[in-house]
Amino acid sequence: MMRASRSAFIRASTALLSGAQAAEGGLNFQLSDFQREMQATAQKFAREEIVPKAAELDRTMAYPKEIIKKAWDLGLVNMHIPEEFGGIGATCLDGVIVQEELAWGCSGCSTAIEANSLAAAPLLTGHASKALLKKYLGRLTEEPLVASYAVTEPGAGSDVSGIKTTAVKKGNEWVINGQKMWITGSGHANWFFVLTKSADGFVAFVVEANTPGVTVGPKEINMGQRCSDTRGIQFEDVVVPEENMVGKVGQGFKIAMGAFDFTRPPVAIGAVGLARRAMEEARDYALQRKTMGKAIAEHQAVSFMIADMAAGIECARLMTHKAAWEIDQGRRNTYFASCAKLMASEHAVKCASDAIQIFGGNGFNTGYPVEKLYRDSKIFTIYEGTSQIQKLIISRAVFDSAKK
Repeated sequence: MMRASRSAFIRASTALLSGAQAAEGGLNFQLSDFQREMQATAQKFAREEIVPKAAELDRTMAYPKEIIKKAWDLGLVNMHIPEEFGGIGATCLDGVIVQEELAWGCSGCSTAIEANSLAAAPLLTGHASKALLKKYLGRLTEEPLVASYAVTEPGAGSDVSGIKTTAVKKGNEWVINGQKMWITGSGHANWFFVLTKSADGFVAFVVEANTPGVTVGPKEINMGQRCSDTRGIQFEDVVVPEENMVGKVGQGFKIAMGAFDFTRPPVAIGAVGLARRAMEEARDYALQRKTMGKAIAEHQAVSFMIADMAAGIECARLMTHKAAWEIDQGRRNTYFASCAKLMASEHAVKCASDAIQIFGGNGFNTGYPVEKLYRDSKIFTIYEGTSQIQKLIISRAVFDSAKK
């Protein structure tokens, strides 16, 4: 798509979005015109551009550059960036609706596409300066660049407060030293959101990927979502200007964790998209495969497995939409986001596992897509907070409510 066409698309999308936001009412499960248009665009893109390439990308572990570029041309990347910085200012729910379709095509590709949203989220919480937003978010809308969220460390995954990466202030600059691990998109990133620890508390920064002292490690060979680039990053005497600080000294941890309220719904819906794909593959196979003189779909043992898949998918989708909608209303959605992430991720693994069972020996074979879905599914229970972390958040909220 030429730049003029892309600009026209963004203007049209913004008009539709403005109309959708103006229409208010009570409880309503109907998608807006904008949401239906974006859903249809994402469905078509997943079917025509992602699905045909998914198996090969999984085999080669190649980064889906061309897919990301085409998704960017269609406005499926950086949807949440405000209009003043070149985006369309889509809501969390808008993005969730699109992300389900992309993950249905390939969750490795959808994770690669979604990486920018995670990197941008901490900047959009109201702590970043306008100059920082204009420079780095505007850059993402001017060309199909990648940004990464660099918080996790080898010894600090679930325990983010235990990070060891340091930032020392020297005049009007900060010097960063430390190591990050399992950073999505880092091998192709233009800039990183980085969480550090200073003598006065946690500090967050935007760090240019080409800054001297930044070394990106080799690509990790993961079990699933293999086309999504995951690497470690080394920071050795990396000098960052004061104006690249996000928020104030001491606010870094809150800013980094606050981003999850916005980004956990997209992760949860990615699991829903994968679960839906697994269910549909199992459904179609069950209608074709025959045993004992009839399609295996007619055997209760198989049909009940499909029923469990379908019911769980509907529940997880509704829970995820609720979590996204809550934050779009300006309310804290931590409890709902954790419920959605827990339910959707665990159900995705179950759906993929049951799909393999329905396929039988063929499901264990790389000639069919369900073995890839199974490998891809597991990471949903780990990244952006493990299932155990989600249970911790949920249980604390339940007990806290009883004390009020």
